[in-house]
Amino acid sequence: MTKAAAGAAIRIMLVDDHPIVRIGLAALIGTLPGMETVAQAGGGREAIGLHRQHKPDVTLMDLRLPDLGGVEVIRAIRAESPEARFIVLTTYEGDEDIHQALQAGARGYIIKGLPHQLLADAIKRVHAGGRYLPQVVKETLANRTPSSDLSAREREILERIAQGKSNREIAAELDLAEITVKMRVSAILERLDVHDRTEAVVTALQRGLLHL
Repeated sequence: MTKAAAGAAIRIMLVDDHPIVRIGLAALIGTLPGMETVAQAGGGREAIGLHRQHKPDVTLMDLRLPDLGGVEVIRAIRAESPEARFIVLTTYEGDEDIHQALQAGARGYIIKGLPHQLLADAIKRVHAGGRYLPQVVKETLANRTPSSDLSAREREILERIAQGKSNREIAAELDLAEITVKMRVSAILERLDVHDRTEAVVTALQRGLLHL
């Protein structure tokens, strides 16, 4: 994808599972000089297809979609088009959400509800090849503790803890020894700096390690 020619409108794709949100964003973008909406998607797979078809300059991406998560969609599109540019626009403000989105290749991250002017500034900066992180996002990311990263297996166990399952039930479901699950649970508590399973779930939800 090449940068739009000088003077040409910045071509934007919107990805959000709520039609009202997409309509509102499209209306907002319609009021911004030098920008236009060229495609809208309500799901991840649809977004991948539309991006392939329209090659937008910037994509505004929600993280919560009905089929594929926003991070997965960003990775999939960038595997085909490494130069694709994304701004995450979401209600999720946990440090892990932000970290995962930026790791996938997003160049901006905006929490829904922040002033509209931030969105216009973000689109311009990302389109120009830069990054855009509002101060609140920078602060959240700065407070992230790398040592709190969970492995894929620990995330699987944490998801089942959130479902209220016992160590024995988790062991049977994941084909693990019960003592292995017990040790993994202890490691999860230590990484998240919490004292029990309930605290682990609450902390994981706040940080974006889990989503209900």
